[in-house]
Amino acid sequence: MQQSLNPWITHPARADGAETAAPDAHVPPAAVISAPLRGLVEPDAADRLGRRTFSGSAALWITGAHGGSGESRIAELSDGARPAGHCWPVLQDGAKPRVLLVCRADMRGLTAARSALVQWVSGAAPAVDLLGLAVLADAPGKTPKALRDFAAIVGGGAPRYWTLPWVEAWRHGDSTTLPSAREYQQFISDLAALATDTTPSITN
Repeated sequence: MQQSLNPWITHPARADGAETAAPDAHVPPAAVISAPLRGLVEPDAADRLGRRTFSGSAALWITGAHGGSGESRIAELSDGARPAGHCWPVLQDGAKPRVLLVCRADMRGLTAARSALVQWVSGAAPAVDLLGLAVLADAPGKTPKALRDFAAIVGGGAPRYWTLPWVEAWRHGDSTTLPSAREYQQFISDLAALATDTTPSITN
């Protein structure tokens, strides 16, 4: 897994409390973007993710940037997570949901993720606490360099950015067991820590 900081930010802020965390405590990566940046051009309406109102709550909402993104798979792996049906979640009680955006590492998936991130960073998305973008491999083997480079550019517009390898078992329907790859182990640990973080987030 590659978890990258935003290349456009020279000095990302440290996570609150990072210096005083217990030695065995898991400290996820700090966000390098905490809120939308006003003044950016909104994407065309056709390129925006929709919004959907949900009752109830979740520790984390998983939003796929496109069909086949891996939204349901990641939701099944993460305790307290719910898939948002390829939409920005809006909660009936007015609470601000924590959201993870996911996509596949092909051109279609990365382009969809870029549009979703432009929507969020321009302020055109509903108010959410966006934790970051997870890019899931779309095929076995090494991702072509051109797609890896594009993924790094797209991921640079997210608060955090994870790249995750192909999981062969998912082809055979085994979707509830956490993959043994260390990239997934670290990723799920990051999500668990972020989903339970009580530090107030910046609102958009």
